Amino acid sequence: MTRQGLAYAYAGAAVLLWSTVASAFKLSLQYLDPLQLLLFSNAVSVVVLFTVLAVQGRLARLRQPNATAWWRLAGLGVLNPFLYYIVLFQAYDLLPAQQAQALNYTWAITLAILSIPLLGQRIGARGFVALLISYAGVLVIATEGRPLDMAFTSLPGVLLALGSTIIWALYWIYNTRDGGDPVAALLIGFAFSLPLVLIATFLFSELTWPGWQGWLGAAWVGTFEMGLAFVFWLHALRLSATTARVGNLIFLAPFLSLVFIHFLVGETVLPATLLGLVFIIAGNIVQQWRPSRGAAGG
Repeated sequence: MTRQGLAYAYAGAAVLLWSTVASAFKLSLQYLDPLQLLLFSNAVSVVVLFTVLAVQGRLARLRQPNATAWWRLAGLGVLNPFLYYIVLFQAYDLLPAQQAQALNYTWAITLAILSIPLLGQRIGARGFVALLISYAGVLVIATEGRPLDMAFTSLPGVLLALGSTIIWALYWIYNTRDGGDPVAALLIGFAFSLPLVLIATFLFSELTWPGWQGWLGAAWVGTFEMGLAFVFWLHALRLSATTARVGNLIFLAPFLSLVFIHFLVGETVLPATLLGLVFIIAGNIVQQWRPSRGAAGG
């Protein structure tokens, strides 16, 4: 297999895994509450990421960050996974999976908005159009195709789903300042998060040993959503001739996810969800699109 072919294989594997996680979230939340799901999946992810570094002979990368970097990575661990997944899992607990996963894909637009005050970037006319397109999709999905009625399936759930995109965007912005090993950085953040999740579960939920269904869900989320999918995607980006060649594959994930949601969770995918998701993805594409030199130069 060629280097580019291997990049596509890794990217395809990552996209396929990410496509399953909305169903895994929803099914797991039938047996665990959001904090319990985060506790067990976080623990699994620490083991998985440590194993990845060990197999690749890169455990020494854990000793490279200085004390300042360690504290910064710990802070990132508060954002992701601690706050991000608490908010996201709560959104999935309140909303149909198809709505929660579609709304979560507005994170790229949220990132563009937060980049204005935090990175000093300008949104421009194209960014403003992208924002309008994406949030029109949000309104269509959240009201199940009745935007004029403004009747939401669960307004708290919608706000939590959109709130999770703020946390994720903040994580990305502050994570770009780290030049170290990305898998080691992720492992450090997840390791710092684990005792926080344990304390939160003890205070606001209950520490119980889950049944096999709960363990299966947590193992799937921790292994694939929080672990291997990220590693596969990094490999794809490293092997690909250009980021764009594999980057566009990510837009397949939300639509594949709807297929899994229909057959595994049993939800009937509403036309409004499909339409709204098309709007959201279109907004993301408009935001990321850059004219070629030929087009720009006439």
